[in-house]
Amino acid sequence: MHFIFISSLVPVADPASGYDIANRVIVDAIRLLGHKVSVLGFLQPGHVPANPDQTRLLGELEVTNARVGKLQKALWLKDAFVHGEPVSVAKMHAVTAHDIRMALGELAPLDGVVLNSVQLPGAFIEVFSEFPSVFIAHNVEAASAAENARNTSNLLTRFLFDRDARLLSGLESALCAQAGHVFTLAEADRAALGVATNEQSSVLPLVTSVTPPPAPSARAPIYDVGMIGSWTWAANRAGLDWFLGEITPRLPSDFHIAIAGGIATDVPQAPDNIAFLGRVPDARAFIESCRIVPLISRTGTGVQLKTIETFEMGLPSVATKSALRGISVQPENCMVADDPAAFAACLIDMVGRSRAGELLDKDGRNFHALQLDGLKRALSNGLGSMLNKG
Repeated sequence: MHFIFISSLVPVADPASGYDIANRVIVDAIRLLGHKVSVLGFLQPGHVPANPDQTRLLGELEVTNARVGKLQKALWLKDAFVHGEPVSVAKMHAVTAHDIRMALGELAPLDGVVLNSVQLPGAFIEVFSEFPSVFIAHNVEAASAAENARNTSNLLTRFLFDRDARLLSGLESALCAQAGHVFTLAEADRAALGVATNEQSSVLPLVTSVTPPPAPSARAPIYDVGMIGSWTWAANRAGLDWFLGEITPRLPSDFHIAIAGGIATDVPQAPDNIAFLGRVPDARAFIESCRIVPLISRTGTGVQLKTIETFEMGLPSVATKSALRGISVQPENCMVADDPAAFAACLIDMVGRSRAGELLDKDGRNFHALQLDGLKRALSNGLGSMLNKG
């Protein structure tokens, strides 16, 4: 079968963000099932498509708010009101419906489309409704926007998030209704999207790569505690602010703590034992340099790719319950706590044991194998369901 993977941003050769990693893995897993997959979407500047010969680019497009100026943000906001769409969807009108139809014609013949997240599929929903489809909901975007609205004190920002939440809810409902099957990345999102039955939807267990992780090896930690993330995203920033405000004051002052990843210009104030490293050249090497990994998600839906990566690497961690959404098997070297005092106590305990020489690392290859097997099985069943209905 030949499927077209429709995505605002195409899978890239060197994925870094959770969204990019998930896109790359899902496409690779469909190909492992023996299907041909072509990709249609935009390329984020500075990246290279994962499979250029199987990718039809709509052009380059920067979609991250933190990387554009005030004029571009204003133009996106104007387009959102002109089209009556959420801001993230309105960004896709860098092309027209005619451009989309022409691109699909170049890729024909096709057996169905894989509509990845709400942005590009939502902007041109009428075009994609002409084909058998599955819809991949990385998270419940309407719920995330509503939560962002509740968490801001700025009245204009709250109005815009509330508007996005209302419009996203309508688009998500429409995409789910027209899809032959819906995939989510977390069990709770199925009911939240109104597709809770097995006939309507299924969960995709994710991995960070279809290639198995290496066997565990000896590490020489530099930091006691360390984490990496895209801190410009509101849901991730909420977790970081919670960690800095509620957890770090409860930790010993001799703990060496490192925080890697883009954080825009508003770097939080923190004590001298906390280092903000910005973007690091090798994310895996950085996280391996940390004794314990805090998984600090507090809000949002979908799955946390950093949680999956940590478990695949077999690294010891302390996680909130929110960070474990979409995870069916909790590794034995992962402690869970939502209360700040309990979370800090877990970190103190695990760092102390590691400093004393106890080996807390585990072999993450079994976790990876179970996740990948589940991913392929879910994709096979869901794509089959779409074809049967089509």
